[in-house]
Amino acid sequence: MKRFGTAIVFSLALVCFACGGGGSNNIDPIQGNWEAGLANPDGTTTLGFTATLTQSGSAVSITKFSFVAPSSCFAEGTTTTGLFTSTGTAHGVTSGTFQMTIQSGPSNPNGANTLALQGTFVRDAISGTWTLAGTGTDCNKPGNFTSGNFTMLPMTQM
Repeated sequence: MKRFGTAIVFSLALVCFACGGGGSNNIDPIQGNWEAGLANPDGTTTLGFTATLTQSGSAVSITKFSFVAPSSCFAEGTTTTGLFTSTGTAHGVTSGTFQMTIQSGPSNPNGANTLALQGTFVRDAISGTWTLAGTGTDCNKPGNFTSGNFTMLPMTQM
């Protein structure tokens, strides 16, 4: 009888562990309102933006995108795209690679410009590098920085 009781307890424990017994597994961790700061190689701030990110699988929908301070490189009609590739979850922490592209609209009076972010998502933060390329005046002028580092963090309210 003792063995039967031990087998029942062991079976119940296996069922609990198989069901995920504790904690939640966030399949799509990149959700909500985010803010980003882009820094030049010398540490000065170059751009900042806010956006609402909604992940579905590897696709990241970007809405309510807005630069903190206006940029002549990007005007009305700017489009954004995003991609997240999970590299796994360890000890409840999801990590992966993140890509985001900000493209000036076709009617931008300051040329065609692209801002690309390549980073890593770990524990509710994204950090990595950015590059700016394009034809806009002051967007790729010699002496201006066209790359650097960025950090994105979730916002509590937007």
